[in-house]
Amino acid sequence: MRIGEISDRSGISIRMLRFYEAEGLLRPHRTEKGYRDYSQDDLEEARLIRQLAEAGLTVEAMHDLLPCIISPEPTFHPCDRLRARLESEVAKLDRKLSDIERSRAQIAAYLAGLPRGDQSDTASLQSETA
Repeated sequence: MRIGEISDRSGISIRMLRFYEAEGLLRPHRTEKGYRDYSQDDLEEARLIRQLAEAGLTVEAMHDLLPCIISPEPTFHPCDRLRARLESEVAKLDRKLSDIERSRAQIAAYLAGLPRGDQSDTASLQSETA
């Protein structure tokens, strides 16, 4: 299948499919005229890449994990560094979550310090966003 079809079927933009190919995550066959020719296996791999990207994984992490995935669920088979890589990704997410919680608490404190029902703040905010 051509790049447009795999884009439609995988939900990945053509631009991102080309990026994933440039990064070595996807390796479609090429026709004699140089067109990308994706197989059903390529489509499944593209869908896995999308799942990993949506989970927030970097291209580097995907390089480590993709060889370990044996089904779309995903199910893993033992690979070197798999546990360490996943633990590292969870730790990164925990740090981000902590940062977000800290930011939320700070903004909530600012909000709590504002007087309620002040129409002048609302009017000035609306004029700034218009």
